[in-house]
Amino acid sequence: MLTILYDGAAKMWPVYQPALSTAMAEAGIPARLALPGEVAPEAVDYIVYAPTGPVQDFTPFTRTKAVLSLWAGVERVVGNATLTQPLCRMVDEGLERGMIEWVTGHVLRAHLGMDKHILDQSGKWEQIAPPLAPERSVVILGLGALGAACARTLASLGFRVSGWSRTPKEITGVDCLSGADGLRTALARAEILVTILPNTPETTNLLNAETLAQMPRGAVILNPGRGNVIDDDALLAALDSGQIGQATLDVFRIEPLPPEHPYWAHPHVTVTPHIAAETRPSSAARVIVENIRRGEAGEPFLNRVDRDRGY
Repeated sequence: MLTILYDGAAKMWPVYQPALSTAMAEAGIPARLALPGEVAPEAVDYIVYAPTGPVQDFTPFTRTKAVLSLWAGVERVVGNATLTQPLCRMVDEGLERGMIEWVTGHVLRAHLGMDKHILDQSGKWEQIAPPLAPERSVVILGLGALGAACARTLASLGFRVSGWSRTPKEITGVDCLSGADGLRTALARAEILVTILPNTPETTNLLNAETLAQMPRGAVILNPGRGNVIDDDALLAALDSGQIGQATLDVFRIEPLPPEHPYWAHPHVTVTPHIAAETRPSSAARVIVENIRRGEAGEPFLNRVDRDRGY
């Protein structure tokens, strides 16, 4: 029998315990689920991990075959020198579907100019129709599993979709760009820009005064990816000047976003409280258990983190 350590938020244990138990039973994997302190570290076969859990030192877990993250982002653990076991990040259907729905909803909101009609009920009649989707250029920065899924969905709606990533990608219906020249091309096209990039040294402040100036005047930015991607001061200045017309932000350098932060009061910023891609326990449990099955069968793990790249 395997020993699986749950090292996530304590408040979520009543939810994850039955979800993981059910998934393991369905997969025919005999296992004991334990909390930190209930079992000796050297007896643990797999760790179900979140940064909100108590385990910070992985050295005692000499038998552990993999650390399986419940979060898509691994920046808070990938640099931990004590973590020598394979690390796998979370990519599951619930998280992917949540990201697709958030991105699609806010792209359509920006594309259709919905804020004007929702917020202005003054009685002024301006019968100006928005362009159709094929006339609108949407750019996705980051073409991993979540970015690619959003790009495909938006392309299926008829938008002119471009995507940029550090390494070349191919996605049907999407003009895929890469490298420094590709980034400049992507930004120049981006009437609506969606950032779904990981948190790495290379992505920190990628959207800064210089790169924001390369975008079409009045462009819209949506960030459901990582807060470090945006230079906050540069974005606020670009919003004040009109270079950027509106920003909808779901992720921030400090969370919860402090009440005094200028984003809250800015008339051209919408703040959402990190809800774009929430891990759903039932679907996440199936991904965790599939990786346990793979580990026991000697098969490659799903979504294994490349330590050098940071994701």
